[in-house]
Order: sequence, then C-alpha cells, then structure tokens
Amino acid sequence: MTQPNFNCKERERVMTIDILHAFEHQPPPLDFVLPGLLAGTVGSLVSPGGAGKSMLAMELAILVTCGQDIAGITDGKKYPCGDVAFLAAEDPAVAIQQRLYALGKQIPDPDIRMHVAERLAIEPLLGKQPDIANPEWAAYIKAMAEGKRLMFLDTLRRFHSKEENDSGQMAEVLGRMEAITAATGCAIVFLHHSSKAAAMNGQGDQQQASRGSSVLVDNIRWQMFLAGMNAAEAKKFGVDEELKGYWVRDGVSKQNYGPPYGERWLRRGEGGVLVQGKLEAKPPAKKGGRNEA
Repeated sequence: MTQPNFNCKERERVMTIDILHAFEHQPPPLDFVLPGLLAGTVGSLVSPGGAGKSMLAMELAILVTCGQDIAGITDGKKYPCGDVAFLAAEDPAVAIQQRLYALGKQIPDPDIRMHVAERLAIEPLLGKQPDIANPEWAAYIKAMAEGKRLMFLDTLRRFHSKEENDSGQMAEVLGRMEAITAATGCAIVFLHHSSKAAAMNGQGDQQQASRGSSVLVDNIRWQMFLAGMNAAEAKKFGVDEELKGYWVRDGVSKQNYGPPYGERWLRRGEGGVLVQGKLEAKPPAKKGGRNEA
C-alpha cells in the first residue's frame, strides 16, 4: 500500500483511532451547534436570491450567541452557546445595519443585546474580493474562526474564484473550509443560491437544489434550505396570492448526524425578520353538503 507523503511533523498531527478503546468505551455525546449541525463540520444554507437566507443566518447567529430563537427552529431545545463570526461579502454595511436594527426589535432585553454584541463579530467584506484559496485570505478566515463556535460565509460565490460546476475545484474550496474547521473546531456554514431549475420547478427543498457541482452537497454534512411558498401551497393553506411572498418554508435537506429536523413555515415580518408562523390546511371543498374524498 502506498503511504501518504507526510513529513514527520504532519504525521504527528494525524490522529489514529484506538479501535479496541472505541469498542469498549462510550464516546462523548455529539456536540451540535444547530439542529443536525455538528461542531467542527461544514454545512450550507441554500435558497433562491431574495428568499431571506442572510436574515435567517443572522437569526441563527444570534441563537448561537445567546440562545434566543427568533425563527423558532429549535422547538425549545437548548444548544450550547458561543462566539460567532459572520463574514458578509455580498451586502454593503448599511444593509447589514438595517437587518440588525430590525432584529434588535426582537431583543428588548438590553442585557441580551449586550451579550449578542460581545459574542457576534460581523465583518463586511463587500468589494474586498475574499478568496479562500488564497493563503492570506485563508489565514484571515482561519483567524476569524479561532475561538468561535460558528462562522457564516455570505455567500459562497464571493469567497472563491473557481468554477462552481467543476467538481475538482469545488472539492478544493470545501477542502479549505474543512481544514479550518478541523484546526479550530468552528463549524462553517456557507450561504449559497439554489439553481434556477430547482427554483422554477418548486424543488428548492431537495438536496440537489444547490447551484453548481454536486460536490457542494456531497462533501458537506448538513444543508438547510429556504423555499418560497408556491401557488399550490398558497391555495392549500388559504393564503392570498399577493401575500404568499411573506411565507417561506425552512427545513434541512441533508443531515448526517442527529435526529431528523422537521420542516416549518416562517413568516416575513417588519424589516424582513423571519419568525415562525402558523398555517393550517383548508378543509377540502364540499360537494353536495359532504367533503370530497
């Protein structure tokens, strides 16, 4: 068998699992950052443009910093809190400030606001052309991940200069992220757009809705999605056509660890804040005084 060409120092950093010990000793419990997202792994948040993924990512960041679940995705379950980094390369600082102002109205307690401010680092990088394949940028992203529990990259397209349909090049991009998560223990979630075909065909909740190479799904451990309400869903829940744009469906389309995550509807409120909404299917239309089968 050909041995990897490691030098001695690299070989020392490779951990070999003690199989007999693993057979006989119960391992520590899995450390989840978000439902299904394991600490120290790479995941994604996928949706069409304008669906609200940047706002949801900020809400998830707040959840990790202080436990306040604005979007209601945890069903009341508690997850360990920690520091979060949000690298925003798609929006100008003023747009980020608008989102924070809207989110601040959901956090009336000044002590919790201060807690979030101390634990959440947001870096606006629009126009800086970050590239994770560049050693200097990779070192910067790694430095931002140090001591953090979670990092968001908004959006993936803004953090590399590779061809997204090339599996080899995308494997390299994800490999850079994995190297950072392995070295720091920080989970990385990159925001990404769904393909036009998936959006048009109402398949935004599928694993392969992600734009570009299938490696962007196959090589990660967790994928959350946001999908807008379509006409059939609006009819099912009795939502007026002109109001269906206020509703998005959230779920996890790929999950390698932990119990399944159920889908839920989120309602777009003031300032674009996403909060858990309640929808009930309309009863079937009646015919001749009786419900249709």
